[in-house]
This record gives sequence, structure tokens and C-alpha cells, in this order.
Amino acid sequence: MKTLRLQSHPDPSLQRHWFLVQIGLCLLPFSAFLGCTPILVAALGVWRQRFSQLIREPVNRGFAVLGLTMIGAACFAVDRQNAFLGLFNFLPFFVVFAALSELIQSPKQLTRIAWIWVLTSIPVTLIGFVQLFFRVGGSPSLLWGLIEWTIAPGGEPLGRMSSVFTYANVLANYYVIVFVLNVGLWLDERKPILGIVFFLNAIALILTNSRNVWAIAVLACLAFALYQGWKAIVAGVGVITGLMLGAAFAPEPISSPLRAIVPRFFWARLNDQMYSDRPVNQFRSTQWKFAWSMTEQRPLTGWGLRSFSKLYTEQMQLWLGHPHNLFFMLSAESGLPVALGLFGLVGWILAQGVLGWRKLRQEDQRIYFTFSIAFFACALFSLLDVTLFDARINLMGWVLLAGIWKTHDAN
Repeated sequence: MKTLRLQSHPDPSLQRHWFLVQIGLCLLPFSAFLGCTPILVAALGVWRQRFSQLIREPVNRGFAVLGLTMIGAACFAVDRQNAFLGLFNFLPFFVVFAALSELIQSPKQLTRIAWIWVLTSIPVTLIGFVQLFFRVGGSPSLLWGLIEWTIAPGGEPLGRMSSVFTYANVLANYYVIVFVLNVGLWLDERKPILGIVFFLNAIALILTNSRNVWAIAVLACLAFALYQGWKAIVAGVGVITGLMLGAAFAPEPISSPLRAIVPRFFWARLNDQMYSDRPVNQFRSTQWKFAWSMTEQRPLTGWGLRSFSKLYTEQMQLWLGHPHNLFFMLSAESGLPVALGLFGLVGWILAQGVLGWRKLRQEDQRIYFTFSIAFFACALFSLLDVTLFDARINLMGWVLLAGIWKTHDAN
């Protein structure tokens, strides 16, 4: 397929690194090892080639300071070994972000990244359909365990599509990225294959049964409709959203006729009637309060990365990997300086991207707008769940951010 052929780099000296990145992006959804390794190798190559230029970049210095702050906080952790292991979810990605920011130099490269991820989502979706509707799964292991898939028959949790990802919410975060990129590409190029993939991914996104991703996908569609000036679509999405919210939350007798129109699959999931027997210690509000209490006790250094699970299990008698909010997790585990530092740096990059976007040529604006919406969708998801423990999702977010950062000097 022409759209998946390796693209040349505008700077011949960076061509080999760009080839490696494209190969990694193709493999990324299917294997963290096969996808991340070539991208990391390319990033280290860029650092070796452009070291003096990269260290002069203020944003890279900011991430260097943030990294040192995180290392310092880990030294004061309750469990130092776990805290230092947790750094691998952050520090390597700071390095990769800086290199990709240097490597991505044109809108055509962003378009290529979008095409790669949209097309490689097809097998991810098909595997998910087979998993969910035919209850087929397994745990194949290749290359002496370096590549492992865990495809749970019927999904994980049962009844929710998870495909090649370990859990439905992780797959949902993946789909919110490729869904947005799919929409942006279709608006730009109007190719039938993009319409077909959009239809498949929209169904798969729904079948993840994630309320978070449903809401974020609706907001993303509204953003594109407003960008295009499609008032009728904005009104239509608003009506559909109103019907679903009314069916889920409106009092009687308003909700009854709406529930006759809106499938129970949607309104019962939105108002939690589908899982009405959940104990209080599973509520996000409970987790957030607990995480904030950890922050209040140790606001400067936190308790150490990966400490939330142990402390929550001890006091709430329920194991949870994280508090379902990235800011609360970082403030509780690494302290407020780290949490504010990361969100401040990312916010500054986004602000610079918005300012740079206004100066771009009109034909280049949409792909940068698409990348921005995709990252904002990913960021919103991180306020309701934490999926960075999956290296594939983590890397996808940093690739999007690197693309946005180049907006400020892409003219």
C-alpha cells in the first residue's frame, strides 16, 4: 500500500532515523518491544547527531530539570526500588520527545504518521471483533517472550473489547487517538478507505464500553465540525448527546420516553446502572480523595512512584494500579513540583503550538489541528484514567506532542 511506504526525510542526514521511526510506528500497536525499540534507536541517533542543538532548546532543558526532580523525589520514596522502576515510564520518553521534535520537520511527516496509525488500526479492530463476537483469544509468545499478546476471549473485562491491548480502557485510549487522526485525514483527502476505517473504528470505540472515550469522541467531532463550520452537524451531535444524557440522568417522566429511543447499552453505562453494585472503594471520587490525602501528607516529594497501589490496598482492601487521574497520581507519588512541572511544560508546548498554528499556511493548518485535537483527547483521557503504563499508548502521546511542538517553527 503506497501510504505505508517509507517516506524520505527533507534532511538527508536524518533519513535513516526517520525510516526507523516509521518502521516503529507501524509495529507499535502490535508490540511495545518491536515498536518502541526502533524509535528509541532513532532517538539516540538523533541525540548523537544533534546533541549541541538539542541541549540549547529551552523545552528540552525544562524536561531535563523535571527528570532530575523526579529522580530526587524517588530518593525519598517509601519504596525506592519501585520508585526508580517507575521512572522508566517517564525519563526515556523525555529523551524520545526531544529527538522527535528535531526529526519531525514538515506537515507531510505528520500526515505520514497519521496514515500509518490509521491503517494499522484495521488489524487491531478486526482482532477485537473476533475476540468479542467469536470469543477467540490466547496468549501467543514470540522471540523468547519479548513479544507477548494477551487476547482474552470475550474481552477484558468480559464483554468489553480489548483486542491486542491488555484492557478495554487502554484500547479506548488508543482508539481516541486513531479516531481523531482518521477524521482529520478524511477531511483532508476524502478517500473511501478512510471512510471504511472510520466506520470500523467508530464501532470498535463504542464496543470498548468506555464512557470516557465516548464523551471525548463526541467533543472531538464537535471540534472538527466547528472548525469546518458545519452548523448542522454541530446541532445534530448536540441533539444526540442531549437525548443520551436525558435518557441517563433526566428524572421521570422525561427519561422513560427517551429510554425507549436510546439503547440501554448507552444510557445504563452512562449512569452506571449497568454496574450499579460497585463498592465505594471502586469509585473514582474515592480514589482521587485518597490520592490527594497522600499529596497533603508529603506535598514536596510524594510517597514514590508506584506507591499508590500498595497504600490503597492496605487501607481500602482493593488493589488498584493507579488513582485514575494522572495529576493526582503524580502529585501523590512524586510531589506537587513534579506534577505541576510536567503539566506546566506540556501546557506551554500546547500554547506555543496554538500561537504557531495561526501563522501556518492554510493547507498545512488542518493536520496540525488534527494532531492538537488528538493530543487534547489523550490529555482529557488521562484526567479520568492513566494508561501511560502501556508503553505503546505512552509513546503515541509523546509523538503527538512532538508534532505539535514543531508547529511554532513550521512556517
